[in-house]
Amino acid sequence: MKLYGEDNPAPNPRRVRIFLAEKGLTLEQERVPLRERAHKASAFLEKNTLGQVPVLELDDGSYLSESVSICRYLEGLHPTPPLFGVSPKEQAVIDMWIRRIELQLMMPIAHIWRHTHPLTASLLTQFTDFGESNRAHVERAYRWLDTELADREFIAGDAYSMADIIAQTTADFGRFIGVSVPEDCAAVQAWLTRVTDRPSATA
Repeated sequence: MKLYGEDNPAPNPRRVRIFLAEKGLTLEQERVPLRERAHKASAFLEKNTLGQVPVLELDDGSYLSESVSICRYLEGLHPTPPLFGVSPKEQAVIDMWIRRIELQLMMPIAHIWRHTHPLTASLLTQFTDFGESNRAHVERAYRWLDTELADREFIAGDAYSMADIIAQTTADFGRFIGVSVPEDCAAVQAWLTRVTDRPSATA
């Protein structure tokens, strides 16, 4: 297998690298430089018609894209340690939190990135007011998450999971573009310290 991705701060390829680190797995990897528009080149579009990373090339020559789907496939091959849960309830709760983090936190951070950051200004028509309006949504999301994390160590419960990887890479990317966790969100700050201290965080 071969993994196509991009270096930090790109959050979605990093999800897979953290997952691999938590599993103790290594894969052949090839960088697809986003700033050089390599992900939109015709050769790469044959791997993913949406022109996005990461992409996992399987041994049979087929391709998987979307970071969570790639990680689910790898979880099936290497179930220990479990990062998507074991029981049906654990799996459902982790799925719920993956969805919540992506919709409530990652999406508004992505809007801020796309519509306010100078690095994306040449890639699309920016609607700055719309982008800025998402900062309030991010703050609300962090305050909501702070109440949720008040009585547990990790996003979906007592164990580190794929939900934490999604939230961790989202929060770190937010900080890269200047959208930080509010200082008074003590539970989120403590959670972020815990996941940052894990060896996989350097992936």
